[in-house]
Amino acid sequence: PADDESQTVLTPGQIFRQRLFGHTGFLIGAGLILVIVVIAIFAPLIAPHDPYAQSLSARMLPPVWVEGGNWDYLLGTDQNGRDYLSRLIYGTRVSITIGIGAATVGLLIGVTLGVIAGYFGGWADHAISFLLTAQLALPGLLLAMALVFIIGPSIWVVIGIVGVLHWTYYLVVTRAATQRIRSQDFVAAAAASGASPRQIIWHEIMPNLLSAIIVIFTFELGIAILAESSLSFLGVGIQPPTPSWGLMIAEGKQAMFYRPWLVVLPGICLFLLVIGANLMGDGLRDITSPEGRNE
Repeated sequence: PADDESQTVLTPGQIFRQRLFGHTGFLIGAGLILVIVVIAIFAPLIAPHDPYAQSLSARMLPPVWVEGGNWDYLLGTDQNGRDYLSRLIYGTRVSITIGIGAATVGLLIGVTLGVIAGYFGGWADHAISFLLTAQLALPGLLLAMALVFIIGPSIWVVIGIVGVLHWTYYLVVTRAATQRIRSQDFVAAAAASGASPRQIIWHEIMPNLLSAIIVIFTFELGIAILAESSLSFLGVGIQPPTPSWGLMIAEGKQAMFYRPWLVVLPGICLFLLVIGANLMGDGLRDITSPEGRNE
């Protein structure tokens, strides 16, 4: 008789690692985010010049690959003679700080409301659903501009306002997931054993929401970064001389036709950061899904 072929059974950890390192989009996105985070952390060591130092004799120098470029300023200088490469490097700190901060604020608001609405239902669900509808009906960018203008622009104000206006996705997903988890047998068993609603939420529901929350966080990170750049471009976000990619685009738009790098370079940085966050989020969604999609 022929011997039966042995079949290797993978553990859940091995399956997860296989999906993780086999997903090209996730690896590209995570690599981009990792590089940008490292640049932000070590900006003082990487930047060749002080991003705030001005030199009127070195105003509007082109990058080194353009005629008239100077190797002391690899990416040229802006209208105030500040090194463009150094400002781009320090701009990563602003974008990462605001992106993570705003996404975290939105997470705290949206997940809290979503779990309350999904678990308790009734009047709490109706009240939170009304709040969600009202939030979705508001013009987000215009409202953010008005609030920043009234309160006063600063990094912490931008983080708070962008976060307060970007919690709806968290709420919708966690509310639906909580309603589904609430009907499971292990939740009923915990309630029958005398667990309080707070204990059930923390020990039974939240662990099952964690993967979905992480995926939403990565998407909201990119949305928050774009929101900050939009506000800075319109003049109501990060104020000069703080290096912000959106502000750098706004400052360079007047000279974009004969010095396009003033707009193109921060635009490329912004694109890479947002596409990295989106690729990582899309990859996490595929990796953590039951079918383990890998397209």
